[in-house]
Amino acid sequence: MKTLLTRFLTISSIGLLMLVSCKKEGAVVKSDGGKSGTLNANTTTPDLDRTKVSDTTKVIRFSVTSPTYNFSAAVTNILQIDAANDNWANPTTFTLGKGVLSQGFTTADFNSLLLKLNLPADVPAQVNVRVAHSLSTSTKPIYSNVVSITATPFNLTSWLWITGQFSGWANTKAPSAEDSLVSVTGNGVYTGVINLPAGQNQFLILPVKGDWSHKYATNDAEGTTSSTVAYDAPHNFYAPSAAGQYIITFNSNTNTITFALANYYSVIGDAALGWGTDVPLKYINDGTSTWSADVPLSSSGSFKIRQNNDWTYSWGIPKAGSEGAGVANTLNDTQNDNIPVPSSKTYTVSFTIPLAVQGSGTPPVTATYSVK
Repeated sequence: MKTLLTRFLTISSIGLLMLVSCKKEGAVVKSDGGKSGTLNANTTTPDLDRTKVSDTTKVIRFSVTSPTYNFSAAVTNILQIDAANDNWANPTTFTLGKGVLSQGFTTADFNSLLLKLNLPADVPAQVNVRVAHSLSTSTKPIYSNVVSITATPFNLTSWLWITGQFSGWANTKAPSAEDSLVSVTGNGVYTGVINLPAGQNQFLILPVKGDWSHKYATNDAEGTTSSTVAYDAPHNFYAPSAAGQYIITFNSNTNTITFALANYYSVIGDAALGWGTDVPLKYINDGTSTWSADVPLSSSGSFKIRQNNDWTYSWGIPKAGSEGAGVANTLNDTQNDNIPVPSSKTYTVSFTIPLAVQGSGTPPVTATYSVK
């Protein structure tokens, strides 16, 4: 009897200890998946008029009802816009503010969102719009209904201006048109070719031509090749230290900057400085992929245009039967004659060829030119 009582007391003590050691951590809340909100648009055919790009009037407005869950939750609502045939593979997004259930867009803002989808300009396009309701990065979002929108985006070319060691910092005058980066479609990606001599690889990007009150710069360590961009950051950008013509790409969507050596072009011939001396052309950052320079030319000679101061690729007048023969303002790389000069004077020589990164492959056989 004594043994049974002892065992009973031992088991009871263990049970009490377990009860004391157990602590209520709170109820576990499980989501039922939630019920998405309903998305509406005040129009499905917004009129994007390029003449109203500075107008602050909202041309389209989206509104969404709050999603419902079986518990109180902080929800992030993200507007997603995608081409109708893309099946949400690469949507552009716009995050609504906390507690915001309605968002309007101006002509410029909505046009910019459409251009980020790489839609062709001046062609009516159908896009789908929905809202992703997200609780956290670790949970799958739920989605609203889809609203179909038809709109015609337009290209909106914009520029940023570069000033640096290569231009003497040009702080007493506006940078030239060539010393710029251009976004031809207004998609926030700016590109240009800048010639950076040895030891002159520092620069800044100005949002407004000739205005130093604000700048794009970097927080990257001084002296290292820059990769990130920050508004009014303290450090200059550093391109690679090797001299060269660099394709500079500033992506304002990701705040990154990259550099790649570019092929470059020149005039050579006895109409200019002779067949042993190149006259460099300068890249015009206007989105047309044109290299240009004012060159004194003599009618007693002729010239060609060549790539990278080398005869591997050079362009002249297409020979009969070759590609581009008989086509106005067209040059041929493989079968060509020298370019004649009608009379002795200074000409603006322009050469247009798709922008190619150094080492990316063979340039096209034909290119266009003008001598004016």
